[in-house]
Amino acid sequence: MTAVFSGDISGMVLKRSLRADLGEVSLDSQMLQVLMELDGKKRLSEVAQSLQMSMKDLRGVVQKLHQLKLCEPAQDSMPVLGKDFLDFLSSQLSRAMGPIADVVIEDEIREMGETANRFPAHRAAELVDLLARQILREERKVAFQQAMVKKLREIQT
Repeated sequence: MTAVFSGDISGMVLKRSLRADLGEVSLDSQMLQVLMELDGKKRLSEVAQSLQMSMKDLRGVVQKLHQLKLCEPAQDSMPVLGKDFLDFLSSQLSRAMGPIADVVIEDEIREMGETANRFPAHRAAELVDLLARQILREERKVAFQQAMVKKLREIQT
C-alpha cells in the first residue's frame, strides 16, 4: 500500500472514494481539509500549495486517507509512461546488461506493484534508479543513468 506513495508524489492526482460506513471514520481537521481538496483533477503539489502544507506532511495524510479507503489514485488523470519511453528504457538497459534487460524491467515493475501498460510517470525516476543498481559495470551504469536522465527531463516538460 505504501508503494503507491513512494517516490515523488507531487504529480499524483487523487480522488475521494465513496464508503458506506463513512460515519464510523474519525478524521482530524487536517485529514478533512486534504480530503475536501482531492477532486480527481488537482495534482498533490497543488493540494499542498492550496493548504500551505509540506509535501512530507501531505504524504502522511494521504497515506492515512488511503488506508481508510477514503481516497484513491485518479487513474484517468494520472500521467503514465508511453511506449516510447519504455522502448528507450529497454534499449538503454540492453546496452548495459544484454538480452536479459527486458526480464529485469518486467521484474522490477512487478516488484514496484505496477504494470508496464499503466506505469505512473511520477515513478519513472525511481524505476531508473532501481534498474541502474543492477548494472554491475560502473561505466555502463553511468552511461545508462546519463541517457535516462536526459529522457526523464523530456517527459517532465
